Amino acid sequence: LQIQGEVRIPRTTSTVAYRGVLGTLSTMVRTEGPRSLYSGLVAGLQRQMSFASIRIGLYDSVKQLYTPKGAESTGLAARVLAGCTTGAVAVACAQPTDVVKVRFQANGALLDGARRYSGTVDAYRTIAREEGVRGLWRGTLPNIARNAIVNCGELVTYDLIKDTLLRAQLMTDNVPCHFVAAFGAGFCATVVASPVDVVKTRYMNADPGQYRNVLSCLLALLMQDGLAGFYKGFVPSFLRLGSWNVVMFVSYEQLQRAVARARPA
Repeated sequence: LQIQGEVRIPRTTSTVAYRGVLGTLSTMVRTEGPRSLYSGLVAGLQRQMSFASIRIGLYDSVKQLYTPKGAESTGLAARVLAGCTTGAVAVACAQPTDVVKVRFQANGALLDGARRYSGTVDAYRTIAREEGVRGLWRGTLPNIARNAIVNCGELVTYDLIKDTLLRAQLMTDNVPCHFVAAFGAGFCATVVASPVDVVKTRYMNADPGQYRNVLSCLLALLMQDGLAGFYKGFVPSFLRLGSWNVVMFVSYEQLQRAVARARPA
């Protein structure tokens, strides 16, 4: 949905292949088969393992680093700085996995003869061979911006919602509380990150020379679709981030408690 109707494709009714979440799912299953719904899964797993381990695993440590000594609690500024820092570091390390994931997913919609990549490893090799190693870091700046925003939207918002629920004694520190905080964090992250996410996806998927830079990609999208273009694919993005946050934060909280219980007294 995010790459549909790009400047390189004439804006005609016949080119609009996907309409809404359910329409996109049914069209993909009908034209590409059920396996297309998991296109780019290997690169997606590589991305999550590398991104998540850095941006989430380092968040608490970096948050404490930004917290002034002697402070009773971590302020909003320290949380935002920690979210931006770990998000940016994660992108710098794991950007190639995101580029391959985006390319491989877009590759599945092409006809067999036009497909550029036969598999995940082939995608890494082809991009490096045809576009140079820098091609694997295409779109790094918008991705840093996107992940810094998402990281703040997810981690900081989760922290704030959870703390508010606990301080107001609306909920106790258990799974339902973690679920509500995670769902709210997913919605906030989608709202603030969608514009950067659309530009990032289009720029990563672009052919060499299609856009001069990230700004030209942003302007092309704005001129063609207006402000609404920045929220292309909002519903599936929210469904993805919402479910991801619920699974991730609930699991994270339970794993933290399991590790704490396993430590020797």
